[in-house]
Amino acid sequence: MYHPKMKEWDDCLKSMFDRIDRILEDRYGGSWKLRRNRPERGSTANPEADGLFNVGVFFTPGYGSEHGRGYLVEIILATEDAVPARKREEIEESVRDLLLEFLPEYLPDRKLYVDRDGSMYKIHGETGLGNL
Repeated sequence: MYHPKMKEWDDCLKSMFDRIDRILEDRYGGSWKLRRNRPERGSTANPEADGLFNVGVFFTPGYGSEHGRGYLVEIILATEDAVPARKREEIEESVRDLLLEFLPEYLPDRKLYVDRDGSMYKIHGETGLGNL
């Protein structure tokens, strides 16, 4: 069972990443063949489960990271085709740019940053839920 503040946080992130998924699908959908077991875009109720992209985050306590705790951004392309490194980098930079644009809209009044942390981007800063 989640605390209401945790549910609100998760709902905001889910809405934002569903929006990012739609934008990526519009830009890159059809560029690579979907995996055989991957449904076409829009054929499930959850954008994470269909189409070319599954974009989301998972929490990390940040041990060993210069940015500390935060949410690592995971960008999965549901294809077995080879995605050129330059295209992959372009997609990752697009996600970063969209996060920088959307974070103030979805999570206002928080100082959040998006920086490279190893091979992934990380959302960090004021990620706490306050006093529970």
